[in-house]
Amino acid sequence: MKPAAAAALLCLLVPSACNQASNDRLASPVTIVGDAVPAPLEGRQGDAQRGQQVFTSRDSGHCLLCHQLASLDAEFQGNVGPPLTGIGARLDAGQIRYRIIDAQTIWPDTMMPSYYRTDGLRQVGEAYKGAPALNAQEVEDLVAFLETQTD
Repeated sequence: MKPAAAAALLCLLVPSACNQASNDRLASPVTIVGDAVPAPLEGRQGDAQRGQQVFTSRDSGHCLLCHQLASLDAEFQGNVGPPLTGIGARLDAGQIRYRIIDAQTIWPDTMMPSYYRTDGLRQVGEAYKGAPALNAQEVEDLVAFLETQTD
């Protein structure tokens, strides 16, 4: 049995195994299946061009602060997180989405922020409490962009 099918079967038999407990910490409900959030957030369609802007912008994701992406001609790419060159060939959209929205549930000791969480965060300024770092559209745009990174 393929891992995704096994995870889906497990979710049908033991719903608590699908990490639904993390839903109360997210900006909107999601269904987690194994290591992925298969459905787009709030049913939104992502745009890869806007996603590239989220990836590079200091005012949104600013993913370049920690990650490298060979397809971008940008100085000072980070080396704290893993390189994301080829990420679209290694992970599907649901896996990318889950890592963006709540990486800390997957890897509790990670330095990567959980960009769609609203609760259970540390060192959040008063003006930002209760709001995700990225909204659903920004997450989906970022997913669409990272899906295109296949080589």
